[in-house]
Amino acid sequence: MTKLGEYLDNRSINKSSVSRKTGINKNRLSELTNNPTTLLRADELYLIALAIEANPCELLEFVCGHLELGKSK
Repeated sequence: MTKLGEYLDNRSINKSSVSRKTGINKNRLSELTNNPTTLLRADELYLIALAIEANPCELLEFVCGHLELGKSK
């Protein structure tokens, strides 16, 4: 499960409803929530946040908060 999938599960969000509201295909949404190698686009994250009435910045922090800048030489 991905961080997005974890976020939606923690909030008991219905993925079919998200798909209908955002226009994101159910298969794509399933990939985004289950496959860690699938890349989430910014527009998808924003639409999902709007659909679930979440702050897009908070969702971004939850999904990408583990990322760090590389060490510069």
